Amino acid sequence: MGRVLVALDSFKGSLDAATATAALARGLRGHRSRPEVLEHPVADGGEGTLAAFEAAGFERVPVRVRGPVGGEVITGFAHRAGTAVVESADASGLGRLPGPPSRETAVAASTCGTGQVIAAALDAGHREVVVALGGSASTDGGAGLLAALTGRDPELPRTAELAGLHPRLRGPDATRLVVACDVDNPLCGPHGAAAVYGPQKGADAALVAELDRDLREWARELAVTTGRAVADSPGAGAAGGAGFALLALGGRRAAGIELVLDLTGLADRLAGADLVVTGEGALDRQTLRGKAPAGVARAARDAGVPIVAAAGRNQLSTSDLSAAGFAAAFALTDLDPDPARCMRDAEPLLERLGARIAEELPRD
Repeated sequence: MGRVLVALDSFKGSLDAATATAALARGLRGHRSRPEVLEHPVADGGEGTLAAFEAAGFERVPVRVRGPVGGEVITGFAHRAGTAVVESADASGLGRLPGPPSRETAVAASTCGTGQVIAAALDAGHREVVVALGGSASTDGGAGLLAALTGRDPELPRTAELAGLHPRLRGPDATRLVVACDVDNPLCGPHGAAAVYGPQKGADAALVAELDRDLREWARELAVTTGRAVADSPGAGAAGGAGFALLALGGRRAAGIELVLDLTGLADRLAGADLVVTGEGALDRQTLRGKAPAGVARAARDAGVPIVAAAGRNQLSTSDLSAAGFAAAFALTDLDPDPARCMRDAEPLLERLGARIAEELPRD
C-alpha cells in the first residue's frame, strides 16, 4: 500500500477530526504491511476548522469572547504568515449554548463573539482574515458581529451605523475579509437563513416568519449604510446571516472546503501518496454537496491518487461513490450494526476499520 494519507472530518457527536484521523491511522500502521501513514485532519468551514488549521501548523491564539446567549467562552483564531482564521461555530455556535436550542435561544442568540474574534485578529495586524461560517446558533443577520466590529454594546438596539468600524477595515489598505462557506443560501426568503436553518436553532414556524421579516428590514438598513445590496448573494444566509454582514463590509466569498484544503496544504501532502482515506460520520447526499470528503476526493482525483471513504455509516450507492471518485467505502456499521455503539465506541472502531482497509486493499 506504500504511503497513505488519512484526511477525515469530524464524526459529529463522537470524535473531532484530529481524533478520528489519528484513530484510523493507528489501525493502518498496526497492520503487518506497515504502510507509511500521514495524518491531515480536515474540515469544511464548520465545527473543527480551527483544529484542522492547528494540525496543519497554524498557531492558535486564545480569545475570550461573548457566548451566543451571553456569558463568556474561550475560543481563538489560528494564524500563519499574515493570515488569520476564525471559526464562527467555536465562538457563536450551537455547541456553545448552555443547553439544547429553544425558541428563547433562537431569539436571543448573537454573532457578537464571532465579531470579537475577528476584531482580535485585526488588532494583531493580520492582512487577511478568513471567517469560516457554519454551525451558528443565531439568526441575527450578523448584527452582533457588526456591533463588535464597531465597538458598540451588543445589548443596545441594533444599528447599521458604521462610524466606529475597526480602522483595519477602512481605506485602501484595509484587511481582506474572506467569507468561507459552502452554502449558497440568500439572506431572506424560502431558501434564506431563517427558513432553512431557523428550525434547527429552536425556531418554530411563527418565529421563522418573524426572523425573516426582521432580516429583510436589517438588509435594507445595511444596504443604505454600506451601498452594497448583497442580501441575495450566495452565502449571505450562512451562519444565520453572518455571511450577509461580512459581504456588506466588502468581504469576498470562497468555497469553505476548497479554502481549507488550500491553506492547510493538502496538495503538498498528496504528492507521493499511494492512497487517500477521507470521510466523516455519515456519508450521504449532503456529503456530495461540497462537504469535506467530497472536496478531498476532488483533490485526490486531480492528483491521480486513489481514494476510499471511511464513515460511521454509508448511505451512498456504489454508483454515487464511484461518480464522486471513491474506489470503495468502509463504515463502522460494517463492524457493529448498532448505531448507538458506533457513536459511543467510534475511536476503537475506527482503529479496527483502519486495519480492515489495510487488509482488504491491494498492496504492492
